[in-house]
Amino acid sequence: MSDSTPGTLAPGLTGEVSLRVEEQHTAAALGSGNVRAFSTPALIALLEGAAVAALQGHLPAGQTSVGTHLDVRHLAATPVGMTVRATARLVEVDGRRLIFAVEAHDEVEQIGAGTHERFVVDKARFEARVAAKGG
Repeated sequence: MSDSTPGTLAPGLTGEVSLRVEEQHTAAALGSGNVRAFSTPALIALLEGAAVAALQGHLPAGQTSVGTHLDVRHLAATPVGMTVRATARLVEVDGRRLIFAVEAHDEVEQIGAGTHERFVVDKARFEARVAAKGG
């Protein structure tokens, strides 16, 4: 792909995803702590998922995006059983570089906020480079 981005990639695109917090999403289960509450790694994955959802249908065939940077604050704990909703809004397009404002809320309050950077890449070339590393 050239350094230009598809015309449909413009600030204002939004995406949203949600999940019901289960044991597998807790800090204790993921090893990021020893509490039975929604973990920061699960929060980050959900926020990235919202950014991916925002791009759905807006990338050319053969292209995908990869996360490269997150600056996120985990503001409040969420118990098992509660639903968390994450949103991402594309705020900047700089060639293949995309910047999103991201946030998450549980059923009571905002639990996370920050920014997320992704890059548009050729999927086949990216996967070939990964495979060339072995493993």
